[in-house]
Amino acid sequence: MDGQATPDGADHPHQPDGAPRPEPAGPGTAPRGPAEAAGPAEDAASGDPFDRDVLPAPKGASRTLLGSLLRPHRRRVALAATLLLIQQAAVQAGPLLVAYAIDHAVPAFRENDDHGPLIAVAVGYLFCTLAAGLLQFAFIRTAARVNQSVLLALRGRIYQHAQALSVDFHDRYTSGRLISRATTDVESLRELLDEGLQELLTVVVSVAYISVMLLWLDLGLGGAALLSFVPLALLVRSFQRRSMRIYRQRSTAIAAVIVKFAETMNGIRPVQSFRREAANDEAFRELNHRHLRVNGDAILEMARYVVSSRLTANATVAAIVVWGAYRVAAGELALGVLAASALYLRRLYDPIDHLGMFLNSLQSAAASLEKIAGLLAQRPTVPEPTEPRPLPERADAVHGREVVFDGVRFTYRTGDEVLPHFDLTLPAGQTVAVVGATGAGKSTLAKLLARFYDPSAGRILLDGTDLRDLDTATLRRAVVMVTQEAFLFSGTVAENIAIGRPDAARADIEEAARAIGAHEFITALPEGYDTDVRKRGGRISAGQRQLVAFARALLADPAVLILDEATSSLDIPGERAVQHAMDTVLRGRTAVVIAHRLSTVDIADRVLVMADGRIVEDGPPAELTAGTGRFAELHQAWRDSLV
Repeated sequence: MDGQATPDGADHPHQPDGAPRPEPAGPGTAPRGPAEAAGPAEDAASGDPFDRDVLPAPKGASRTLLGSLLRPHRRRVALAATLLLIQQAAVQAGPLLVAYAIDHAVPAFRENDDHGPLIAVAVGYLFCTLAAGLLQFAFIRTAARVNQSVLLALRGRIYQHAQALSVDFHDRYTSGRLISRATTDVESLRELLDEGLQELLTVVVSVAYISVMLLWLDLGLGGAALLSFVPLALLVRSFQRRSMRIYRQRSTAIAAVIVKFAETMNGIRPVQSFRREAANDEAFRELNHRHLRVNGDAILEMARYVVSSRLTANATVAAIVVWGAYRVAAGELALGVLAASALYLRRLYDPIDHLGMFLNSLQSAAASLEKIAGLLAQRPTVPEPTEPRPLPERADAVHGREVVFDGVRFTYRTGDEVLPHFDLTLPAGQTVAVVGATGAGKSTLAKLLARFYDPSAGRILLDGTDLRDLDTATLRRAVVMVTQEAFLFSGTVAENIAIGRPDAARADIEEAARAIGAHEFITALPEGYDTDVRKRGGRISAGQRQLVAFARALLADPAVLILDEATSSLDIPGERAVQHAMDTVLRGRTAVVIAHRLSTVDIADRVLVMADGRIVEDGPPAELTAGTGRFAELHQAWRDSLV
């Protein structure tokens, strides 16, 4: 079914009430416009969260999201943590064995020709090395399973949530940004889980082990080593603050590049028709250079951190070793203890560089997770009812259902009122054509009836039941909308028609195509109904796509059918064929036909003329044509255009 409505400039230039309200812009805001040239200050001034790349989310939403993704795998997470603890214990046993060898095994060999301690040290070192390797393999394998399961669940959650969000969200939040959330941002999280998280856990566990070992070997050396963490902690904190800001900007910059690329490729025909290549190249070059500058800032920040941390670490190691050497010379410290302490100190500060790399991944992933959490925090503005009601069974043979607009008002976010006060009753089985000038509110009327939006006030009833009380499945079975765009998905013609009723047999699909006048052109395709229409139905013409959309709607067999400029892509012979088929298709069904081509009005039982969101004329086509009102003028202008 053509249930995907997009805003037309005529009937809804802004967004309706009910969507998330504007909030102040925060750091990392996304620029707007073709060149995405606006800065954060301008974005903040706009006040609309959809002008930013980071959507508003509750405090702590990122941590909550990560926790919900990891919770189903807590047993594997616990196993991975246990494996890492044991593996690090095996790794950190090495310097202790070296100390024992220097202070005990070597003297025993030299003084007593006792090989036993040295052999024990060699065997112990070999055992620890093998155990560390095997445990690391088991840890990586266990962690990888958790990581891939988390990423699989996250991608699925983004995809499902994006489909569940209301049309007004997709009117404002570009598809390029959604693609960036599901690709670039998820990839940042993958890098963290696959590489950075292991580095962090290794650093934390090894630092804990080494600190304990240093203090156990010698309280003075261990205390001096731990004091050196004060300047290192300040460096890490400073790096974290600055890099978080940079990575938010980088995530926003790459999203802007994706948005521009997707927009250009989706509009490649008008781009080439109006020779927009040069202007687009310039706009894309600005976005690309902005991404380059932000990447450069991230590299420079990382370089500053690495140099500063290495200077601090190396100076600390040198000072402690020199002090330890004096103590050894004075007989206050065993040589093996100093050697083990020196090895531990080297191991203590080596991970500092790795910590910087991890923080690099962490900040990138945190910025991405923040954006994903903001997306997932968005709620549909057309929500499912908490207690859905079924549609009543009809006692008569009429297939259609009565539609009532009861005191309906519809206001966009900016305060522009499209329907100031709208009352309308459509009897079951009646075909109504809605005409009027551009901006009269025709398409808004159709989208409200299809419940792509909810009215700001009043209610819309289907056989006495408020649309807001119907669950989505019931509503979509009862009301089908065929739009001007006639969107087709990649796949066969039969599959596209069957979207209206997925369990339909091939005979039913072909019968629907025959009824709508599409069977002849479908059978003429290379593989008939099994012909792949390719992306957006590009293998067939616009008029043929519209016929497939009609067949899809007919197969769905709705009680209420909405045709929003649905014959606009058809040529005159095609339109006549469809109108002939529609005489049968619409019989007994409630139908609302939004049309600019007045030839479509001939099939209607009743015509509504709209202006400024109100019905200014209402009556049978022949009666209005014979009068002197707006419809008569429109009809005469249309006849003159034919001449």
